[in-house]
Amino acid sequence: MYQAMYWEKAEDNKVRCMLCPQGCMIAEGKKGFCRVRYNKDGELYTLNYGKLSSYGIDPIEKKPLYHFYPGSYIFSVGTFGCNLRCGFCQNWTIAHGDPDTVTFSPERLVEAATEDHRGHRSVGIAYTYSEPFMWYEYVYDTAKLAREAGLRNVLVTNGFVNPDPLREILPFIDAMNIDVKGFSDNYYNETCAGELDPVLRTVETAVQYCHVEITTLLVTGLNDSEAEIIKLSEWLAGIDREIPLHLSRYFPNYKMDLPSTPIRIMERAREIARRNLSYVYLGNIPGSDGANTYCPRCGSCLIERGGYRAVNEGLNNKECAECGREINIVGGIR
Repeated sequence: MYQAMYWEKAEDNKVRCMLCPQGCMIAEGKKGFCRVRYNKDGELYTLNYGKLSSYGIDPIEKKPLYHFYPGSYIFSVGTFGCNLRCGFCQNWTIAHGDPDTVTFSPERLVEAATEDHRGHRSVGIAYTYSEPFMWYEYVYDTAKLAREAGLRNVLVTNGFVNPDPLREILPFIDAMNIDVKGFSDNYYNETCAGELDPVLRTVETAVQYCHVEITTLLVTGLNDSEAEIIKLSEWLAGIDREIPLHLSRYFPNYKMDLPSTPIRIMERAREIARRNLSYVYLGNIPGSDGANTYCPRCGSCLIERGGYRAVNEGLNNKECAECGREINIVGGIR
């Protein structure tokens, strides 16, 4: 066990965790909602420090990040535990299960990220697969070392975290893909056991520090209405219309057996969102052109993607080669 950050003592040897908006009051010998923060003798500890349930080299497009070093690879790691309970969870075996793990110190993880992986060099470390904010202490320690080693740090997160821990770690983070699960409290409460407002606050804060992209999984009949897509895209455009939005197609998983979201609904949602946003992508639809990057001004194809492979078709030094429009790309295409 490792001493946790962000908590306070309470009566009867209980502790109050202040890492995320769940605000768990944890009795002695018990765990919080996330299953990884544990009260031992009236002190809060984390149970997953340095414990990796998954690791490997991934195309950065898999995160998904389409405007952050496109075409590059990143060393990706995850642990176990989560502070939401999404009925459609795609990684439920590690988020809510008890997977086998291996132990890496922060120093060893940074070393691993700098090694050659099947001929691929990583641009950094992606904390992904499970919820990285429920791995806070380890991610914080590792991200500082990674930054010193010249590596980029990426969080793939549900964004359900309190403001203070978010602001403390953000100076070491280079990019985030934040899940905005839907655009209503009712959806968050009933489908994810969470709240919408803290996630919106995370996005609004994160864009002040690092590159941000948004993912929304459209679930059949629950969060895929035109009205909800309009609200989502208008809110995001109010922050910055250049923020990429990934609309991902739902398939039955974990505890949810609704039919897969129809492709026509996905395409319609993209059409609506593009009225407000410069870059809207479709995910989980093989063979679609929804993963390509197009110039918001002239419509030229700038980056063509297929199977997580990115090919430069019309990008010239972060500008459209056809019309010269500046494109929101960090690091250039590899």
